[in-house]
Amino acid sequence: MNKIIARFAWYFAHIYILKAVFLFMLHADNLIKKYSTFTVVNGVSLNVEKGEIVSIVGPSGAGKSTLLHIVGGLDKPDSGRVRINGVDMLHLPAKKQAHFRNSNIGFVFQFHHLLPEFSAIENVCVPLWIKGTGKKEALSRATEILETVGLGGRLQHKPSELSGGEQQRVAIARALVNKPSVIMADEPTGNLDSANAQSVHELFLQLRDTFGHTFIMITHNEALANMTDRIFTMRDGKIVDEVKSLNSRF
Repeated sequence: MNKIIARFAWYFAHIYILKAVFLFMLHADNLIKKYSTFTVVNGVSLNVEKGEIVSIVGPSGAGKSTLLHIVGGLDKPDSGRVRINGVDMLHLPAKKQAHFRNSNIGFVFQFHHLLPEFSAIENVCVPLWIKGTGKKEALSRATEILETVGLGGRLQHKPSELSGGEQQRVAIARALVNKPSVIMADEPTGNLDSANAQSVHELFLQLRDTFGHTFIMITHNEALANMTDRIFTMRDGKIVDEVKSLNSRF
């Protein structure tokens, strides 16, 4: 009997691992992050499927941004594991991890962080240039993605010549230009008015439906969170609730 139970346990454990590698775009397991004696992320585990859009909500100081930075490879946990598209990213050597992050993860932040002296198309080219893409190919790809986000007529405009909504669309195009596996957005509409915020979230849905992108998004906007497939609620460093949206495709 004990052998049979052990075999079943082995079988289900390997099924779970295979799902983490081949089904989930993101698999995070028991993440813990402390600053001195304060635990910011406390035993968080979550899975995100390919093509899914999920939101993480919760009060300020709940650990949302720290969690996003960990699963995006911008910060390291004290313990736990993160797989992106089956790759155990946090255990890669530093240079390989940086290359993997640039190629597979796109970031969008509340503040667009565009280079003020660069045009829209040049800002979008930056990740491609870091990757070593040639100038002609980079400009072609940047033009294509800017047209996709509705800025085909604003290629040569500098950030100061663009509206807040247009600046954030340039930042989204920059996040998408390397054709990443997953886009991680930290309050991407926090500095936008309600109309532009709605427009950006609808753009995320359009990009997912057209290209199959996966999005992990932090937001304080309940109405916009309800547009995503699943909503995770964080409090005191833990995920305390998970709700599937009525709009979910999963």
